[in-house]
This record gives sequence, C-alpha cells and structure tokens, in this order.
Amino acid sequence: MAPDVKQGRAAASDAADTSASLDPVNWDQFREIAHGLLDDMIAHIETIRQRPVWQRPTDEARERFTRPLPNEPRDLDDVLDDVRTHIMPFATGNLHPSFMGWVHGAGTPIGMVAEIVAGGLNMNCGGRDHAGLAVEQQIVRWMSEALGYPDGASGLFLTGSSMANFAALTIAKTEALGQSVRETGLRNCDRELVAYTSAEAHSCIAQAMQLSGIGSANLRTIAVDDAGRMLPDTLRAAIEQDRAEGFLPFLVVGTAGTVNTGAIDPLAEIAEIASRESLWFHVDGAIGALAVLSGSLRELFKGIERSASVALDFHKWGQVPYDAGFLLVRDGDAHKRAFAQPAAYLQRADRGLAAGETWPCDLGPDLSRGFRALKTWMTIEALGTDRIGGSIAHTCMLARHLAERLERHPEFQLKAPVALNIVCFGIRGANSEFVRTLVSDLQESGLAAPSWTTLNGELVVRCAIVNHRTTVADIDSFVGTLDRYLDDRAAEGNA
Repeated sequence: MAPDVKQGRAAASDAADTSASLDPVNWDQFREIAHGLLDDMIAHIETIRQRPVWQRPTDEARERFTRPLPNEPRDLDDVLDDVRTHIMPFATGNLHPSFMGWVHGAGTPIGMVAEIVAGGLNMNCGGRDHAGLAVEQQIVRWMSEALGYPDGASGLFLTGSSMANFAALTIAKTEALGQSVRETGLRNCDRELVAYTSAEAHSCIAQAMQLSGIGSANLRTIAVDDAGRMLPDTLRAAIEQDRAEGFLPFLVVGTAGTVNTGAIDPLAEIAEIASRESLWFHVDGAIGALAVLSGSLRELFKGIERSASVALDFHKWGQVPYDAGFLLVRDGDAHKRAFAQPAAYLQRADRGLAAGETWPCDLGPDLSRGFRALKTWMTIEALGTDRIGGSIAHTCMLARHLAERLERHPEFQLKAPVALNIVCFGIRGANSEFVRTLVSDLQESGLAAPSWTTLNGELVVRCAIVNHRTTVADIDSFVGTLDRYLDDRAAEGNA
C-alpha cells in the first residue's frame, strides 16, 4: 500500500519543530529580506551603465574577508549588507558594456532567475532519475541539431571548455589505446601518442596533454597563416613525419575562434585529414562555436559538423551565468567507454530513483554536479536561438566597426584581421610598457576594460566584444576615451 502522504507531511512538520534544521525560524521575514536582495540585484543590472566598468577592491573590502571562522550566527540582514558593500561594487566587471578585455559573457536577468531556481531545488545532477537529467539531455539534442551531429550523440555540462577539452582528449586516448588504458595507463603502449593543434590554440590543450599523462612535449603545434588559421599542408606533413618516426598520431584539435584573435581554423580541411589518418577530430569552440546560431556566421564554421567532439561555453556568447561549459560527442558509446565506472553505490534499477541506463557520472569525472543545464535551458527557451544568434552577429558587427574606426585613426594600427569579435591593435610609436600602462590606466579609470596580448612578439591592445549590452555608441565612446588618453599623455610629455 502506498504511504499516506498527508500523514508523512504532518510527521515531518512535527519533527521540524524539534530538529536542528537550518531553515529560517521566521519564513515571512526571510521572504522579505530575500525579495529585497533580488530587487537590489535587478537594479544593479538595470543601472550597470551608471557604475564604473571595474574598480579595485578597497583595503576595507579585502580586510573584511580575513576574519577568523565564525562560530555564532549573524543576522542575515547584516550578512547581506556585507554583500552589498564589500562584494557587489568590486565584481569582475563583465556585466558592463565597456568590458572587453576577456571573452566573458555578460549574463542575463533570465539566467539569474534560473540560478535562484537551481539553488532552491539543490539537485545533484550526477545521476538518479529526475527532471534535471531530462533538461540536460534536451540541451544535448539542441546542440546536436545546431552543430549538425546525429541522433545518439552524447553531451555533458562541465565547468568550462578547459575541462571539456580535457574530457575530449581522454575519450580520444581511450579510443586510440583501448579501454584497458584506464587501468594500465600508458606503460603498455608500444608507441608514443602524439596530438596536433595550431600554434594559436588555447593553452588548455597543452595542459590537457600534461594532465592525461601523455605530456605536452607530444603535442605538435602547427604553424598558422597570416590570419591565424592552422595550415593544413603543415599538419599533413607533421603527421607523416611522426608516423615515419614511429609515433602514434591519435588526435587533432581545431580551433573555432582562437583566444588571441578569434581566427577560425579550416575545419573542413582538418576534418578530411583526420578522417584519412584515422585521428579523433576535436574542435575547441569555447569562443566561437555558438556562432552557428547566427545565419550570417554559420558558414564560417563549415566542417564542424564532421568533428568527433566539440567543446563550447554557454557562459560566453550564450550569455548564460557562469559556469556553463559543455562537451558534445558524436559517438555516445565512445564517450561512455572513457568514463563509466561500476560501483556498488551507483547500481541502476528498473524503476524508482535509481532508474536510468546512462547517468552524467558515466560521461565525465564528476559525480557531484550542479544543475547547470537549467540556466542554459531557460536562457534558450526564453530568448530563442534567433535572438541569441542575432546578438552574436551584433558583437561581430561592433568589432568590425571598432576596427574601421581604428584604421581611420592616425595613432592606431590593426595587428590582426578581425575574424569574429576580437580586435587587436597597437599604438604607433609606442613600446610594450606604454601598452601595459594604457590598458591598466583604462581599467583603473572605470571607463573601459580592454586587455593586452602578444602577437608576433609584439604587445598589443586586445578588445573582445562579447557583451550583448554593448552598442555602437559604446564603441565610439571607447575610441574617444583612447583619444583623450593619448592627448593627456602627450600633454604630460610636453609639459
């Protein structure tokens, strides 16, 4: 007989009276305080333009977080006063439309609401039979559709593309050496594994080789053309040479939007080489992959549909709150072979909470996982891919607009083609120290937050326009800020 639900609820209520519950004693008071903070956060986002892009945490704010471990409770109102005073004013700055130093998404109020729901439900999405896993599978199907993957593809939320790239490399290694490599490691491998990526690839690819035990010395960095794209002929030659020398090529990583300049590797050509050479073809799409949601940009990523796996970040161009990295794998069985781990406490059942054949913990290293899928699902459901794709295309338009403004300016010089949304430029006659000082001064002024990077041995200013709030007027204002800065420095030099 089914248990009496009402009786169970009453018993639970009675037990709560004498338990050591951590719930509020006064729910009405808590509701009022929580609603007040929500209003403050909405106002913070709504009025973000009225604040500095970034400001350094004050000594008082830093000192606040050096206190010893508290033993006694404090009023929630007091705790939230600390949040308002010592945390909110000193955030990263990526909500602001003039933040363009790094490829950080700006988030949305929808995503913030989703975080409230996810935090309230507090679901562990490592496994079991509950709605959280169904939502994550919905994202897998959506991204398979967007990226041209077949039915049966597998996917997983992770912290970010660094972890997704590492997971993809792990799958590729397992497929190359067989599932026994999970127990024996590399000691029974008769040939050294080697992988390939471009000289402009993100450093997390080399780190993944290190963490995998293969070693970054076995990662071949392939030269790029003047636009920062991997050279296919050089890739072919490197594979041929490694085979001749007794190595075992197993993986090639193409980049869909390099971190320095946004360059897109020739994915279709790399896919053809990988197919011919029987290599796992992975795409690091952390920066650019979501541009497939834009009809005007999709063609730039031709060939991504032929990859074996793709890493991407919803928390960048998808504007989902941090963190929301994602890995999509064409062969779901290969994905599971690399990670599934039998354990008595993870046994499956035909029914009940332990039902289900494949859980997320079978597809990655995490057993304890938050409900990252909800904020992604809510963002896509509420906004739709047309609007998200339009926002992505808009940031690329803004990058071209900035590049055009800089090209017409006598003091600035573009240092790389604008492939997507990243603009790199130098100041004529300026040395590296001047570039560093300019960037740091602008950040500390609160007016704009670019960054710097190194291209061809030269330090240059880098602007990554990711924020959906950024407008043409913001770009023009940034150029005006640069003008005033140079004028002020010139005046100081002539004084």
